[in-house]
Amino acid sequence: MPESKSKFLIPAVGAAVVVVGSILAYTYFKGGPSGGSSDALGSAKVVPSTALIATYITTDPEAWAKLQQFGTPEAQKLVAKGLEDFNKKMFSDSNVSYEKDIKPWAGGVMIAVLPPNPVKPAQLNVPSGAPNVPANLQQEANILIVVGIKNKLSALNFANKLKSQKGVKLQESDYQGQKIVETTQNGKPTYSVVLNNSQLVLAPEKQAIEKAIDTFKGQSSFASKEGASSILKGVDVKNSLAQIYVPDYAGMVQQLVAANPQAKQLPPQTLTQLKQIKSVVAGIGVDDAGVRVKAIANLDPQLNKFQYQSSPGNIIGQFPTNTFALISGNGISRSWETLVEQSKDYPEMKQALEQARGQLKLVNIDLDKDIFGWMNGEFALGAIPSNQGVLASVGFGGALVFDTSDRKTAEATLTKLDTLAKTQQINVANRNIGGKDVTEWQIPRQGALLAHGWLDQNTVFVALGGPIADAISDRKNPSLDTSDTFKAVTGSLQKPNGGYFYLDMDKTKTVPLINSFVSSSADTVTILNSIRGLGFTANSPDKSTSQLEMLLALKPTAK
Repeated sequence: MPESKSKFLIPAVGAAVVVVGSILAYTYFKGGPSGGSSDALGSAKVVPSTALIATYITTDPEAWAKLQQFGTPEAQKLVAKGLEDFNKKMFSDSNVSYEKDIKPWAGGVMIAVLPPNPVKPAQLNVPSGAPNVPANLQQEANILIVVGIKNKLSALNFANKLKSQKGVKLQESDYQGQKIVETTQNGKPTYSVVLNNSQLVLAPEKQAIEKAIDTFKGQSSFASKEGASSILKGVDVKNSLAQIYVPDYAGMVQQLVAANPQAKQLPPQTLTQLKQIKSVVAGIGVDDAGVRVKAIANLDPQLNKFQYQSSPGNIIGQFPTNTFALISGNGISRSWETLVEQSKDYPEMKQALEQARGQLKLVNIDLDKDIFGWMNGEFALGAIPSNQGVLASVGFGGALVFDTSDRKTAEATLTKLDTLAKTQQINVANRNIGGKDVTEWQIPRQGALLAHGWLDQNTVFVALGGPIADAISDRKNPSLDTSDTFKAVTGSLQKPNGGYFYLDMDKTKTVPLINSFVSSSADTVTILNSIRGLGFTANSPDKSTSQLEMLLALKPTAK
């Protein structure tokens, strides 16, 4: 961060970034001010009802202390150093101390995004002679921050200390009987007001502060907004760190897109899709397994076309225990039918589907029937490590496993694909693996490029690489659902569900594989080594609700 920016943030009473950042840093390492998630409603009562989204950050020391039970010593040192460096930059050239000046009074923090304000003509910096730029196409973010005050005297002492900083210009004005303080340094103002001696409200725009005062005086608030009142109770997560509230999802996206001069206007079809989601609430918490995120989307049942079906999870037992990544679900055929139906409203999507159908017809394959039509049961895609044959250069291969009630069509499709492979001079041969008849597409001196076969009467697999076919077909190996890591990452996720996304970060090869595709610094690798795995799932108890849950499973701190 530039030095001039750093010097500006501290002297301003609206040093919101510093206050919030320091609260999070302190509560993580030492425990800090009390600001539980139940205080979110009080903060929402001074946020204008026009707010698009609000986030409430808890400063309850017990919640943040739970994070201290995770992470390798190297990772904890890295995080500690990063936060220490952050605080040094923020508090440079000032005598402000978080321990003495902020901790005694600061409670929970709500950050709200208001509709963007049009940029003033003077801010556009349009060269002379250039065409006029419509102000409504050039807009800027509008942030409002509400910090709870748990100790009035300490907050007053902090404010007086900031006033004494060098180079700070203070100007006070009255609005609706409330004193607005404008703090300026290097020509950059920040505005703040204390409401009822219990909340410090900060914003980079005076208009946002005035709207907060209007709300405090009785105008409609975020807490009373339609859709917001029901979601402000939050999501039930243990040791909540933050809650995120979006009362009007489609309206938020519309306004944010309209505020971006580079963004195209949303077509009516896209807007209809967005309106399927009425509101969203999400919570982030810490429990004995790691960091957990839960989200609930309230849907419009009249617009929601997706036909949800829970997945039994039995297909996970078809994968070996060393599978390090997996995506599972149910009913690809139904999802395909929904996509085809929706494509009627999207000319570009419909054209792409017709082109794909046409290309496959040239080789006697019906995209709808031969590819997706028989995929009506549970399915899973897994990544399995291997450095043999064609997989030697990448270090892993993959397998798709499908349950189907239409084996006849599936077999016919695989036969068509085998015939097509033969026309490309690929050797197609059979091999017995663990008592199962497997068909392989073989490449000279490299072994099998692809293999497929039936694991039982209703379960078929397609594997990339001969070693992966061996791992899937030979049931002597332990299955993934018996893995301690898989149980730890997915065992506490909600059930029933529609399937899993699973990533095992504890495997010795996983981080190197990630690093081979995305160049990672030593610090990034240190953080990755503190993660045991990532699990994600979703369910829909009815057409009006969709629930998501994610667990970032962390390694416990060595004792």
